[in-house]
Amino acid sequence: MINRFSSSKMLRNLTMLAIVAALAACSGTARVEPTGINDPYEQNNRKVHAFNKKIAGSGKGGGLAKAVPFEFQTMIHNVAENMSMPQVAVNSFLQGDIQGFGLATSRFAINSVLGFAGLVDAASEFKVPEHDTDFGETLYVWGVGEGAYYELPLLGPSTGRDVAGRVVDMFTNPLSNVLDSPEKYVGTAAKLTDRILKNSRRSDMISDVLGNSADSYAQARLIYLQKRRYELSRRTGTMATYDDPYAN
Repeated sequence: MINRFSSSKMLRNLTMLAIVAALAACSGTARVEPTGINDPYEQNNRKVHAFNKKIAGSGKGGGLAKAVPFEFQTMIHNVAENMSMPQVAVNSFLQGDIQGFGLATSRFAINSVLGFAGLVDAASEFKVPEHDTDFGETLYVWGVGEGAYYELPLLGPSTGRDVAGRVVDMFTNPLSNVLDSPEKYVGTAAKLTDRILKNSRRSDMISDVLGNSADSYAQARLIYLQKRRYELSRRTGTMATYDDPYAN
């Protein structure tokens, strides 16, 4: 059902986005990415890290993912991916990525119509490539610095820039402006669940990597920062010298 207050909501969201853009502009256009680690909240982050390891199962049997049928996990992922495509399209547009905007729009249209509202990934069957981005990446393109390192409960490692991006992404998905409750929360719930299940599925691999380390927190922090920095530089064409720790 269409929300009758969608216009005012969209105006508020665009206003907030404009404020963030202005703050980003004030930070300057020259982006200097760090090569070291900025972790002023390490003590608290370590506590969250221990909690996340316990929830994920610490690599013993896959944790939460072991209890959820894989077919159901696939459907959750498909719905989360499809519901996020309008948001991906918005961020692609803000980054000046016209090709990414087209891919996100095409995937959403195909999967919403032919994929039973996103339960099935029909777009991939039509050879439409997957595309993903977020407001954290948009801030990177705009020149906003990385900020401090954080480990978030259930969601795992992040940075100050990406935490801000997550918050903004909660309000910039066009679907949240046209859907009523509770439909407008389906995408957010599916995305959160998909992220938690993904972390749980990867717990065995992560455990193998961290198991040989004397400090699993420091190792996980290093792997995340290397991977995120590499992904951002690769996606935006500003290639850096970071190694991809997950490369085959």
